[in-house]
Amino acid sequence: MAGNLKKLAMCAMVAFGGAAMAQDAAAPAAPAQEPVKAPSAEAVKSTWDYFYKAQGQGPVLVEAKLCTEVAKDGPNKFECTVEASPDAIKANTTLMLWQSYLVPQGDTIDDLMVQVKQGNVVRETKDVKIKGEGWRARQWTGVRMNKAGDWTVSILRGDQVLKTINVKVQ
Repeated sequence: MAGNLKKLAMCAMVAFGGAAMAQDAAAPAAPAQEPVKAPSAEAVKSTWDYFYKAQGQGPVLVEAKLCTEVAKDGPNKFECTVEASPDAIKANTTLMLWQSYLVPQGDTIDDLMVQVKQGNVVRETKDVKIKGEGWRARQWTGVRMNKAGDWTVSILRGDQVLKTINVKVQ
């Protein structure tokens, strides 16, 4: 099943990488830097099938990154506008873990967590709730790493790790 979810996530990224569809409303697409390759009909169909027919099967994490800014309005509303380099974070910096999901239409997912660890010590765990109200459900969760060292920021669903970002704090 994990392999299928990864394939579906890739299909979703290919199928919807050029469009900025927010959970609450469609936002205008930003001018393309280069042409976006059209997804295959099969990729689009499997994504549609998941969105419209996969209720109860959980979310697909499409993308996650550390950001210092998320746009609150304008053409990039709800997008990470300034990405942070995980190799060069200063101690006591507050960041946002920006996440983008494909959630089956009508589903509410309330068993996601963002966990921050320094080494093997859990420093913070925050609950995340997302809804299948549009093609993309986006969420950003504030995280703080207050000491120098090696940190990890993970997205969990129950005991399953969906993604981990290793962070070097200076």
